[in-house]
Amino acid sequence: MNLTVVILVVIVAIVLIWAVMTYNALVSLRNKVDNGWSQIDVQLKRRADLIPNLVETVKGYASHESQTFQAVTEARARAAAATTTAERAAAEQQVGQALMNLLATAEAYPQLQANQNFIDLQGQLRELEEKIAYARQFFNDIVLKYNTKIQTVPSNIVAGMFHFTEREFFKVEESDRAVPQVRF
Repeated sequence: MNLTVVILVVIVAIVLIWAVMTYNALVSLRNKVDNGWSQIDVQLKRRADLIPNLVETVKGYASHESQTFQAVTEARARAAAATTTAERAAAEQQVGQALMNLLATAEAYPQLQANQNFIDLQGQLRELEEKIAYARQFFNDIVLKYNTKIQTVPSNIVAGMFHFTEREFFKVEESDRAVPQVRF
C-alpha cells in the first residue's frame, strides 16, 4: 500500500471519528435541554394544580375579589395554551404576578392568614417557586452549553450538517427585574 493512501485513510478515519463524537455530544446536550424543559414543565404543572385550591381557599374569605380570581384563572389558561418556550415563559410570569396579587389580597383577611389550609397551600407554593427557580437555572445553564457548542468551530460544522438549532432561554420579563419598592 502506498504511504499517501495510508495517510489519507488515517486522516479520513480521524475526521469521521471526530464527527461521530461531536454528533453524539450534540445529541447528548440536546437531550439534556429537553430534560431540563421537562423538569420545568413538571414543576409548573404542580403549581397549576395548586392554583385552584389556593383560589378556592381565598374565595371562602374574600368572595368579592372576583377580579383577582379571574386574573389568576386567565393567566393559568394562557400558560396552559402556550406552545413555545418564550410564550410559556411570558405566560408563567403572568401566573406568578397573578399569584402575588392573590396573596397580597389575602393579607387583608386575618382569618384567612390563620387558616391552616391556606398556610399549607402557601408553603407548598413557596416550595414550588423555589423548585421552578432551580429548574429554570438548570435549563438555562444547559441551553447555554448547547447553544455554545452548536455555534463554535469546529462543532458548528456537524451541527449545521444535522440541523441542530439554537434553543431559547427561559427568560425573566423586564418588569420582574425591577427592584420592588418597600414602604413602611
